[in-house]
Amino acid sequence: MIGQALNRVDGPLKVAGRATYAYEYGEAGRPLYGVIVGATIGKGRITRIDTEDAERAGGVHMVMTHHNAPEQGPRDESVSLEYWRAQPVLTSPDIHYYGEPVALVVAGTFEQARAAADLVDVEYATGRGRFDFAAEDDETYIPKVVNAGLPTDTAVGDFDAGFDTAAVRVDQLYTTPYELSMPMEPHACLVEPRGEDLVVHVSSQIVDAARTSVAATLRVDPARIHIVTPFVGGGFGSKLGIHAETILAALAARALAQPVKVALTRQQVFQLVGVRPTSSQRVRLGAGRDGQLAAIAHDVTMHTNPDLEFAEQTAATTRSLYAAPHRLTSHRLTPLDLPRGSDVRAPGEAPGLLAVESAMDELAHALGMDPVELRIRNEPTVDPERDVPYSDRHLVDCLREGARRFGWEQRSATPAGVREGRWLVGYGMSAAIRGHFQGPTSVRVRLEADGTAVVQTDMTDIGTGTYTVLTQVAADGLGLPPERVRIELGRSGLPASWGSGGSWGAANSSTAAHRACAALREELLVTARGDARSPLHGLDPADAVFAEGSVRIGGASQALSEIVAGNHPDGIEAEGQTLFMGDDPNYAAYSIHTYGAHFAEVGVDADTAEIRLRRMLGVFSVGRVLNAKTARSQLIGGMIWGAGAALEEEAVVDLRSGAFVNRDLAQYLVPVHADIPEIDAVVLDGYDDKANPLGAKGVGELGICGAGAAVANAVFNATGIRVRDFPITLEKVLPGLPPMEGWSQEGTT
Repeated sequence: MIGQALNRVDGPLKVAGRATYAYEYGEAGRPLYGVIVGATIGKGRITRIDTEDAERAGGVHMVMTHHNAPEQGPRDESVSLEYWRAQPVLTSPDIHYYGEPVALVVAGTFEQARAAADLVDVEYATGRGRFDFAAEDDETYIPKVVNAGLPTDTAVGDFDAGFDTAAVRVDQLYTTPYELSMPMEPHACLVEPRGEDLVVHVSSQIVDAARTSVAATLRVDPARIHIVTPFVGGGFGSKLGIHAETILAALAARALAQPVKVALTRQQVFQLVGVRPTSSQRVRLGAGRDGQLAAIAHDVTMHTNPDLEFAEQTAATTRSLYAAPHRLTSHRLTPLDLPRGSDVRAPGEAPGLLAVESAMDELAHALGMDPVELRIRNEPTVDPERDVPYSDRHLVDCLREGARRFGWEQRSATPAGVREGRWLVGYGMSAAIRGHFQGPTSVRVRLEADGTAVVQTDMTDIGTGTYTVLTQVAADGLGLPPERVRIELGRSGLPASWGSGGSWGAANSSTAAHRACAALREELLVTARGDARSPLHGLDPADAVFAEGSVRIGGASQALSEIVAGNHPDGIEAEGQTLFMGDDPNYAAYSIHTYGAHFAEVGVDADTAEIRLRRMLGVFSVGRVLNAKTARSQLIGGMIWGAGAALEEEAVVDLRSGAFVNRDLAQYLVPVHADIPEIDAVVLDGYDDKANPLGAKGVGELGICGAGAAVANAVFNATGIRVRDFPITLEKVLPGLPPMEGWSQEGTT
């Protein structure tokens, strides 16, 4: 079963509208509705907040502000991961960023709550807000570590000497904007009080983090908090932790002893759930005339909130990608009074590869060398910074297979060298790399007396196919048809996992399920061999085969249901686990990543600078594939995201207030069907035995890694215009477009 393109087992529920999301639960009866009132300044202090008119409005049950909010637990910096920490709200009159909650209005209907929220009167003393990233570089500082606990800076060899003596050098600055996750399902929560306990229906990627964080904030025993999140409508990092809507719903539900639901509006999502930091990235490449890199440096400066530090691991992208004896990477932070930086899909690699792979294209152009060949010439034999072998690296295979399938040999080496009527046509490519992570995860597999297997873990399905791949792993592990497997996810009473995020979810939960099935097979064989009534009594278990709902040893077989019913009428179960990667020796002994190569063709209108993606191909190496269909869908989704990062996505800050100006999906542009033409993702056969026993690695975020750079490089090939300030928009291309006649000139913006 593993690897087959099985249709999503939860698909019928979703297309029929029977998959219940956080805001939709109704078992607790009619809930109250909460609406968050946000600050209308970006920095300062509340001097007066008048809630009398709101409290007198029809249907209002409560208006909560910093004056009457219950005491909450503080953010505990000793808790290593932010998502497990308390997340207190309404704790003081201080305003740290635009849109920060200043009140919660709870009423009998959503309309009543929304109307009353407009009646809350707030006066502020406005402070000096730092909102302009470019203007605050004098406050830049060095963080202790960056995201995922990686070192802030690294150095190998003597970069200055290697770069200064290189025959060909690239030294360029690339900038990336604020970006947001924007899941289809806005962040929402319904909290139901049950005595001293709270049942929290929340859209969350990590159940254990949600439970721990809510309990720490409310200062209650985690056993009193019951998280329910069987279906999540996308997360992309924004739901790794819980946010204000969850804490406020929980506080109100406890105070009123009634169910309370709170959902963020789309506009509030822009301010309240964190953003990908804006970045300024200096990339320096020094190479010989033969294209061999002698020196590579990647220095990144990004924004952070001064109260909630976040350092995206953007420069870490470069540490394992290409061979070069002299190397530098660094991260620096500039504090701004804006929403905190946070994990947005493929943190680190997504913005980092935009810069590095654009720089590699610039180096190839300077050398007059094919960009694919340049990358192949700089393929390392061991991890160039850690000096350990790669577990399984097939980047060169991805490059060559992608070039063959795409027809890369037809690319013109001369920028602005191909024209089809009014369209300038260009090809671009890039390499992809993404770290593979592992976290502690437990899965319980239970075999019932009727031969049905039940897989239980608090792991979440954020639309990525967890229900389906776990069905396949359990069916494969126990020799059952998929319809005899039931998956139970997303509840805090189930065995704990690291949830969905960082592309670790499927591999972690599938490995744990695989181990649970192996333990269950052993128990079943011991039972059958010891049962004098069984046809398998006394036979050698080494020859056992589990298939078609039975176990067979030689010519004898017995149905699993018979073994369980006759010996374990209440069922039999086993658990499997994965370790934190720091406790797994393979992660110290090997460099474990996934890889890919992107190829893109664009057309650029010679008169208007309109950019149209014409086709796109990605070829990837991810170890063993758990489900061919869901893996391909994940990769294509990432590639589309990468195209959006190159051409469209940009959250713009109003430098007067710190608000995002374009805070809805009409103005914060993401790709739609009309933007994305022919696109394909191909996965090479593979098996990485150092990653886990299944040989499988993360897929979800790899598709975005490098995809935007391939599009950007195609724009340069089409026009001769190198845009280093992303996204690539009309106004950045139009001034440099070649004239109608003699259109081979080159320009830079």
